[in-house]
Amino acid sequence: MANNKGRRRRFGAVRQLPSKKWQARYPGPDGQLLTADKTFATKTAAEEWLTDTESEMRRGDWIDPRGDLVFGTFAIAWIKERPNLRPRTRELYSILLRLHLMPTFGMAAIPTIKEADVRRWRATRLEGGVGLSTTAKAYRLMRAIMNTAVDDGLIRRNPCRIKGGGDEKAPERPILTLEQVFTLADGVGPRYRALVLLAAFGSLRWGELVALRRDHVDLDAGAIRIDVSAIEMSNGKRITGPPKSAAGKRTVTIPAPILLDLRRQVEWFAEKEEDGLLFVGPKGAALRRCNFTRVWRRGTHHLGVTDLHFHDLRHTGNVLAAETGATLRELMDRMGQSTSRAALIYQHARAGRDQAIADSIAKRIKKSRPQDHPQSGTDLAREA
Repeated sequence: MANNKGRRRRFGAVRQLPSKKWQARYPGPDGQLLTADKTFATKTAAEEWLTDTESEMRRGDWIDPRGDLVFGTFAIAWIKERPNLRPRTRELYSILLRLHLMPTFGMAAIPTIKEADVRRWRATRLEGGVGLSTTAKAYRLMRAIMNTAVDDGLIRRNPCRIKGGGDEKAPERPILTLEQVFTLADGVGPRYRALVLLAAFGSLRWGELVALRRDHVDLDAGAIRIDVSAIEMSNGKRITGPPKSAAGKRTVTIPAPILLDLRRQVEWFAEKEEDGLLFVGPKGAALRRCNFTRVWRRGTHHLGVTDLHFHDLRHTGNVLAAETGATLRELMDRMGQSTSRAALIYQHARAGRDQAIADSIAKRIKKSRPQDHPQSGTDLAREA
């Protein structure tokens, strides 16, 4: 068997470092000597890596690790190249990029970002007190950006490969009883009573409610048409436009018991023009979250519940709708959801409620028929 010791490689070269690890170096297409982005435990492993790299160059699959396109530049362009992003989403992406991704990856060449770098970044964020939800959002954004880098041929593999890294485990939100909803409605006062009732019993979002106009309301049919939604930017700018998905445009039937409250809202508090806003403040201004905060606190204090978000009213309404036995499609239509994921969650909640109903019935049966006892299999066989 021939002795290969000392034979010079045709492509690239390997050498042992003082650390006893092996380093691989090779010429790029421009003749410049490049170094592998990792070291190797054995000489054989380093040589095999050089063989694979040479094959990639021949196939045209090789990606230059010196790529001068840094993550920050690519990410900013990635956001700009998506004109269909909703304003709030665009703003959120920009904030996540500036505060959570740029400090670590902004000046890093895209091919140099490895899985270990992403794992280290995420761990540092969480250890530094950044919330799980915010970290998950930033991770999902980076994963999407790097997916595009793969599609563009800048890298072969997305380094964002943390299992569950983009999952948000939000705490379970409270569900109000019917009595609590009406108590809260009493607490916010007459001007905003219908706002609370529609959020709960119509499963409407804040943005949908504050964008409602008189001509969206059909009191005779007992229905409300949703075709616009208002969003508030961090700079205070208010933008009104179509819902974020086609499913958001819908007609919601209102339960009869709250139609009187809706009629009073139209007659007493709404703007007088035919297309006037349904909900405005005491001075006639459009409702904003910051101005509604004091009213909301007054209502929750009246209810005796402090940790309550306005969106919990919609959550309550969705659960109520699921408990009626509505189908998945019916729930999606009422909630204005384009996918079944959220509706399935509420159907699951209904299944849990069904068990509670069965348990309650069982207690009533036992109470009304205490003389009855379960029969053993032997007794049943004897009777048969």
